Amino acid sequence: MATESGPNPAPPTQALIVDSNATSRSILVGQLREYGVTRIVQCSRVQDARARLEHTVFDYVLCDQFFGESNYSGQTLLDDLRRAQLLPFSTVFFMVTAEASYAAVAEAAESALDGYLLKPFTPSALFERLSLARLRKIYLKPIFDAIEAEDFEQAAALCVERFEARKPYWLYAARIGSELLLRLGRHDEARTLFEAVIAARALPWAKLGVARAQIESGQAARAITTLQELIGEDASFADAYDVLGRAQVEMGNFSQAIETYRTASTLTPDSVVRLQKLGMMSYYMGDRATATKVLARATVLGIDSKLFDYQSLVLLTFAYYAENDRKGIERCMADFARILERHHSSARIRRFAEVARALQLIQQRQFSQAVESVRGMAREITSSTFDFEAACNLGSLLAVLAVTSIELPEGDSWVRALGMRYANTRGLTELMANACNLHEPYSELVRDCLQRVNKTAEVAMAQSLGGDPGGAVQNLLAEAERTLNSKLLDMAQQVLLRHSARMAGPEPLQAAIDALRTRMGTAPARAILGQDSERHPGGVALRVRSSGDNAPARIPPPPQDSLALNPAPTDEADDPAAALRLRPPDSP
Repeated sequence: MATESGPNPAPPTQALIVDSNATSRSILVGQLREYGVTRIVQCSRVQDARARLEHTVFDYVLCDQFFGESNYSGQTLLDDLRRAQLLPFSTVFFMVTAEASYAAVAEAAESALDGYLLKPFTPSALFERLSLARLRKIYLKPIFDAIEAEDFEQAAALCVERFEARKPYWLYAARIGSELLLRLGRHDEARTLFEAVIAARALPWAKLGVARAQIESGQAARAITTLQELIGEDASFADAYDVLGRAQVEMGNFSQAIETYRTASTLTPDSVVRLQKLGMMSYYMGDRATATKVLARATVLGIDSKLFDYQSLVLLTFAYYAENDRKGIERCMADFARILERHHSSARIRRFAEVARALQLIQQRQFSQAVESVRGMAREITSSTFDFEAACNLGSLLAVLAVTSIELPEGDSWVRALGMRYANTRGLTELMANACNLHEPYSELVRDCLQRVNKTAEVAMAQSLGGDPGGAVQNLLAEAERTLNSKLLDMAQQVLLRHSARMAGPEPLQAAIDALRTRMGTAPARAILGQDSERHPGGVALRVRSSGDNAPARIPPPPQDSLALNPAPTDEADDPAAALRLRPPDSP
């Protein structure tokens, strides 16, 4: 077996070449065959390469940076693949370009790719660069092995050890380690490591990591300051805008967030993920024209991609309804029919299709069928699978019915039930209120729910501080059971953990909390746009081969006794540790 430092990697190996120029592809094919690559796939378009990379793991990817007059670029492809966690550690990704400007090189470097090849280059130069990149994989193999074994604590420890000892590739190890710490919920340690990297070598990705750690620890306002400083240093750093937009949404500063997402989308006009963020934010801000245009483009570019979030198609249907665009709604329904053929077992997508179908029925003035469909959705409000996303969509539908002058006596009570369940922070509340903004009374109902939730939390906190923590837990539990509000349940858990030592018989209370948590299902700790918004701009994609099935492996959250008591915040959420989503490599 040949060594990794030589020009003959052990077969079988496969490579993907992405270049719009047939001559350039032909030259690279010849050079890679000489290097020893046994299978080579060629793509002339970024869209085709994205599809290939979503379903096949390659040993090497050589991608051109620029694609003529097309809006696509190799950088956008890399950004989207990394954000969707579609590149395993084992893949060597090189950007190939005839331009060597600092901005281009720096942007590629921040994307954690393995190298940047400047045309023209000799075969020996290519061999050396590929071999060095593979050598880094070998040096860091113990870290990768620990991640694949799902021993995330060990992987983080190995990264920190390599960084502190300044062993080979210590900087890249620090990047992986800080990512692991951040997603393990050890936010302070992650921020310390990011700051140590900045001190050793000021890199934009490390500064971005500090901001992400601040957001994860509930300091969105500080993160905004950090990100504004970073953007001031490099106004073209697209990932910084992604994180800034997330922080602004979390704070409920939607008018600022939409401008941030607009800038990010302008920097990378063919990024499906960023188009979706801009489109969703435009919809919630009432800019239906922009929402229609941007979400329609995102759908055309990415509907068959794993990067596409089908919530975008729901909001596009709402936008078409607002414009009375019958054909647009029909296209969305046809898209959902095709999607359901591929994902027939997905309850989430079936729910999306039901929302779109209800809008089509209203547009066709089949009001009785539409109302019956909405009643069916409302019966799920207390279900453990009825999430925040479903709540916003139902709120939007109810607002549509209200302004269509359809009598729905239960409308107010349904909106109040949605608000009491999910109006936990200013960001979440404003997203849901904006989803109902066609009918202002519903929006005000949602905002009133946040005040009610906060008032309940304040009363319980006063009761606990007054010497009756057991009574506070019981009252919080009762209200959480009535409303299914996770913020109140989390507060009950925190009070119980803090005072259990001096409470008589805390075990039944803990059992009640556990049972209610199961009944509630999952609830977002902060405002989010779609499901893909919890991907991590500026982070390294971490993938493992999960044993037994293809389900993503998750880093477990820290034990509950690490939660701090935080009385009724109104602007920023208590922050349960984020789970690390690690995707198994797809089979070639």
